[in-house]
Amino acid sequence: MPTPAASHRTHRDQPPPRTHRDQPPQRTHRDQPPPRTGGGEAETLRGFLDYLRASIEAKVRDAPEPQVRTSAVPSGTTLLGLVGHLTAVERATFLGEDVADWRATFHPSPRDGVADVLARYREAVDLADDVLDRCADLSAPIPTARPRRRAPSARWALTHLIEETGRHAGHADILRELADGVTGR
Repeated sequence: MPTPAASHRTHRDQPPPRTHRDQPPQRTHRDQPPPRTGGGEAETLRGFLDYLRASIEAKVRDAPEPQVRTSAVPSGTTLLGLVGHLTAVERATFLGEDVADWRATFHPSPRDGVADVLARYREAVDLADDVLDRCADLSAPIPTARPRRRAPSARWALTHLIEETGRHAGHADILRELADGVTGR
């Protein structure tokens, strides 16, 4: 009985052409170890959040078009969509902004380029860091205006963003490898 690979051979008995999915992963980004932070809780939490934020940016920064906005998974998730979503999460958590439709945060405009989406993410991160700089007590609420609901504690907000960003960084790893075979941070 012929093997599956043999059934695809040409009349000259040549193997089928290889795609990036058939080839060993290309490691164009050097893996970065987890951050070495000071002993304080706030410094540790912020160090890990910054590490994950940088991982997301690195995964998307030089991803090729149109793969950066094309889904390779049944859920429809894209690399640009992940960054758009994380931008909304940063703004909602640390700046108190309302999000009317969380699903819509995964769908950037077709006019948005990688640089545009990353610039909005970087702006949200910078604003969130400004808020965190004012949080001397991790047990205290985030100092943002949230007229309809109570603000979370700084500890909860940091932990939530580490979880959310880490989860989507893993998704970005897989999507980037599917897009062009690139692995690593």
